[in-house]
Amino acid sequence: MKLTSILPATLLAVGITALPVEKRSSTGFSAIAARSGSPIHLLPINAAGSGLYVGGSPSTYCPDMVDPCPPGNETVFANAFNLLYQYVEVPGGQALFVKSSGAVSYTSPHSISMPSGSQQGPFDWVKGSPFGRYTTTSFGADGFMACPDYSTNTTAWQVFAAIKNATVPTGNVEDCLGFDALTTPYSGSIPTWEYV
Repeated sequence: MKLTSILPATLLAVGITALPVEKRSSTGFSAIAARSGSPIHLLPINAAGSGLYVGGSPSTYCPDMVDPCPPGNETVFANAFNLLYQYVEVPGGQALFVKSSGAVSYTSPHSISMPSGSQQGPFDWVKGSPFGRYTTTSFGADGFMACPDYSTNTTAWQVFAAIKNATVPTGNVEDCLGFDALTTPYSGSIPTWEYV
């Protein structure tokens, strides 16, 4: 048996889950929000500021010593073992998780650290044609919701697990919109060094 086939299972067993994506998956997926008749309908889901947002642009970084840098202009995910990861080049990868507030977040580069009380899923990705779907049941959620933050200058909506007691930017969960996260396969080269 090859070391590369037993290493991920061994590391997972000891709690190290933020492996580089190329060791977990050969393909990834991008996602859009589907909520017909709403301001978030068909907007991309992007990683920025340690969270996921519907709309806006991804926030990425690539050090000067990396040449060439990946473009860093889109957010791509990879799924393994019902866990969700960012499709990144940075050593150690970046894992997605849900904070106890309900906010969907991701680990810092070079770290597997998550705030106390966070859950690393479960996230479920179902491939489909022409669209797949990904969702979460973290903290008993029934998928995702997008919540506005009127205190910022952005039109992006923050992504939360759809739970009734989420701590959302406006303080009122009723301001949030539940949505389906529709996915399309991504088979290009790794899209970014890291998300920040």
